[in-house]
Amino acid sequence: MKQLKLTDFVFFLFFFTESLTLPTKPQDVDDFRITQKFVEENIEYITIIAFAQYVQEATFEDVEILLKDMIEYKDRCMANKTLPECFKLPNNVLQEKICAMEGLPQKHNFSHCCSKVDFERRSCFFFNKKADVGFLPPFPTLDPEEKCQAFKNSRESFLNQYIYEVARRNPFVFAPTLLSVAARFEEVAKTCCEEQQKVSCFQTRAAPVIHYLKAFSSYQKNVCGALLKFGPKVLNFINIAVLSQKFPRIEFKELTSLIEDVSSKYDGCCEGDVVQCIHDTSKVMNHICSKQESISSKIKECCEKKIPERGECIINSNKDDRPKDLSLREAKFTDSENICQERDIDPDNFFAEFTYEYSRNHPDLSTPELLRIANVYEDLLSNCCNTENPPGCYRHAKDKFNETTEKSHKIVQQECEHFQNWGKNGLKYHYFIRLTKIAPHLSTEELISLGEKMVMALNTCCTLSEEFACVDNLVDLVLGELCGINENRTINPAVDHCCKTNFAFRRHCFEGLKADKTYVPPPTTKDLFTFHADLCQAQNEELQRKKDRFLVNLVKLKCELTDEELQSLFTSFTNAVDKCCKAEGPEACFNEEGPKIGS
Repeated sequence: MKQLKLTDFVFFLFFFTESLTLPTKPQDVDDFRITQKFVEENIEYITIIAFAQYVQEATFEDVEILLKDMIEYKDRCMANKTLPECFKLPNNVLQEKICAMEGLPQKHNFSHCCSKVDFERRSCFFFNKKADVGFLPPFPTLDPEEKCQAFKNSRESFLNQYIYEVARRNPFVFAPTLLSVAARFEEVAKTCCEEQQKVSCFQTRAAPVIHYLKAFSSYQKNVCGALLKFGPKVLNFINIAVLSQKFPRIEFKELTSLIEDVSSKYDGCCEGDVVQCIHDTSKVMNHICSKQESISSKIKECCEKKIPERGECIINSNKDDRPKDLSLREAKFTDSENICQERDIDPDNFFAEFTYEYSRNHPDLSTPELLRIANVYEDLLSNCCNTENPPGCYRHAKDKFNETTEKSHKIVQQECEHFQNWGKNGLKYHYFIRLTKIAPHLSTEELISLGEKMVMALNTCCTLSEEFACVDNLVDLVLGELCGINENRTINPAVDHCCKTNFAFRRHCFEGLKADKTYVPPPTTKDLFTFHADLCQAQNEELQRKKDRFLVNLVKLKCELTDEELQSLFTSFTNAVDKCCKAEGPEACFNEEGPKIGS
């Protein structure tokens, strides 16, 4: 493989790739040639990501076998592009070759996918992905000196294995994001391997990379979950709300054209089609820069940059300044006498325009709240337009909007008050108990992860001036992870109802959930309340993880207890750990104290 400097090309890959439909405009033809060459030269990276995400159990040795096959395929097509196999879609070629690997489909239980073709096979591979990666071994951790030696010996092999390990644990993250993560990690390795204090350097510099991955992963899974569970209409409204707030100067006609490109990109990205995903993302950025004068005054310098830097610059650009007449334009949806007739001409377009106007008029609101307002407005007109005096009915729309937003504000206000009063640990334990009670069938590790993400959202947002939008956006992403990306994910009737009934109002729905009444706790065993002296040997982080697991498993076992009773038992456990680890004979102390907690 050609030596690719990821830091030079990662955003090139993000915003430029092979078009699956041959372009006709001169600029598009140039883009096609550049991207086609890039894809051909970097088939290894693309193959590793796709294979590791589709078959997470596969070993790196399996990956190397497929890489060899894909490189031979590329060489054949480079030599003779008229071969029939060279006209196939890249994702189809990849899946065919995965299915042809001897014994692999049977070994990892995806042979049923290989008996299908085209869309059905692609869908099967997608639904075979597993979000809960507890079945995989822990992420390989090398001593920093070993890590640096491996990096110096073969940068290419080192990054290939890193991409493989990250991709298989993040099966729904878009390929461009994974390549960006690899690029950032390469910079971390370059810097830290020259430092004396390698351990502290890796810990400090790797943290932002992990945060970047988690943030993009959460958003992408949430949006793909919305598409798969609720269809393209909800996806379109999400994108309308987001883009209208970022680009409030954009005219509605231009927005609808951009939305077509933005929404269509998720078809390939959510399905896991690496090449299609990259192509469609490129198309979005090209569209924005080709119409920048009518879209945003903040991206001129971004669009003048070279392709590698352009995309990230646009994503990180500030929201544009709002036009002065926005409130007047919004008023036409509540004050006009002919709203019902206008709605009936093209309902989807009408409500899309309402969402556009309301979103750019309210930069302080979260994306979920804007979708709630759109829902409320649609329901209001559904009722009002069937009355004798529709204008007299829908003129109170603003009151309905304010009621909805006030309810959402109260939820966030209460959450931030809990954060201020209980602190990070107190709040974490609160969410461990709450989430385990409403979804006890989830694995202990998944419940811990969800609880930690809830705390991270509040810790990030509760002191900001834009507190409401920040909290509501981030907490909604956590609920999106709980609901899962696959439409066939089932947890329990109450949670499933919140996840699948209404995307905009699922947060309000979750607020009303009580403990799962269908859950049957496992038989009580002494194991949970049997502790040993090795607890005292655990380092701070490891000990905290053991405490977290104990609390979640305690709730699963004794879910009928009140939150206060569970907190009391947990306090008894932590007190016992502190007491026994200070005692001369920790094991004897635990033998005495453990049964008291479980009694």
